[in-house]
Amino acid sequence: TAPKKTQFGSLKDEDRIFTNLYGRHEWSLPVLNWSQNFLKIVDWILNEIKTSGLRGRGGAGFPTGLKWSFMNKPSDGRPKYLVVNADEGEPGTCKDREIMRHDPHKLVEGCLVAGRSMGARAAYIYIRGEFYNEASNLQVAIREAYEAGLLGKDACNSGYDFDVFVVRGAGAYICGEETALIESIEGKQGKPRLKPPFPADVGTTHCLITALSFPRRVWLPTICRRGGTWFASFGRERNSGTKLFNISGHVNTPCTVEEEMSVPLKELIEKHAGGVRGGWDNLLAVLPGGSSTPLIPKSVCETVPMDFDGLVQAQTGLGTAAVIVMDKSTDLVRAIARLIEFYKHESCGQCTPCREGVDWMNKVMWRFVQGNAQAAEIDALWEISKQIEGHTICALGDGAAWPVQGLIRHFRPELEQRMRRHEEAQARQASA
Repeated sequence: TAPKKTQFGSLKDEDRIFTNLYGRHEWSLPVLNWSQNFLKIVDWILNEIKTSGLRGRGGAGFPTGLKWSFMNKPSDGRPKYLVVNADEGEPGTCKDREIMRHDPHKLVEGCLVAGRSMGARAAYIYIRGEFYNEASNLQVAIREAYEAGLLGKDACNSGYDFDVFVVRGAGAYICGEETALIESIEGKQGKPRLKPPFPADVGTTHCLITALSFPRRVWLPTICRRGGTWFASFGRERNSGTKLFNISGHVNTPCTVEEEMSVPLKELIEKHAGGVRGGWDNLLAVLPGGSSTPLIPKSVCETVPMDFDGLVQAQTGLGTAAVIVMDKSTDLVRAIARLIEFYKHESCGQCTPCREGVDWMNKVMWRFVQGNAQAAEIDALWEISKQIEGHTICALGDGAAWPVQGLIRHFRPELEQRMRRHEEAQARQASA
């Protein structure tokens, strides 16, 4: 038995799946080698994906092989479709954008492999409306693939017909939720549907559909070429593979980088992002998975591994792996208040806990920024967030509640101190 791996990170260049993140190389079709042979062996594709341990890269972390097995069942006469979520509206997240801009053929090929594995007849790539250049490059890549016979009728000479379409969104964050995305594709308001039924049972126009987070598509061809065991060799158990991390905020060199899962957060920031501005000791807190994950203080950042299980254990989440670093110059209360304002604006308003609760949280948080509140209201705000979390159709309510919970969990003394300062200032003003 091989010894258990305990060191993670420092991914070698030959193991990188994304080789053109920074646009330094040509990305057009002639320089790429599309694999055609494995399109004919559906069971083999599914087996390799299961072996790889690939989990969803959009935040939920659902096992990909299991999800696809729901779709890969005997036909009941209804066509199947693949929907790719390239909306990427999460603040702090910019990984999909780099792939579509500099490596679009990886996405197109990934759609073909994913579609073949579940018997889909077409893929719809739903792209964020603001991504103009990215959508243009993606459309060029799709056209090149059609001209080369890699898409369309008898794609890659495999006897399999497959089409790819690009759908432009209108910039609504809520359309990053799979059922809201499907509604938007159908031309309706982008509002999440109640589940069940799940999209794999009743998707667009009552057909079977799988809505998949963007990066999962792009990993597939490489996993099929190099094998699921190779992919599973990276990261801890149940957290296998590589991941794109966005590091932004108060770091010296903000970047998007591909690294091994389970890489320590400190190494990720120090090695790839040039360290925290003013040194590691100047670190205050980090949002490890985009704006919708609870923040963690410096003490937790010292040792936490960047994977699903490690961050859940630290009472936060991997989310989209958008690492937002905040140093000691940050007004943390104001930063979280600003995030809540974003979620209030982007709520579709269907669910009362989200529509009313996030509005209440927004009002309370801006009073906390001023310190114009009572200490008892901190517990009241926590209670509001708990009434929102888990009580809505989609996870937007959770995404709004978690940053507030992280703030109260780790920085309650800061809130109380603010209120004391405000009371003292009011008392001085009254006495004057």
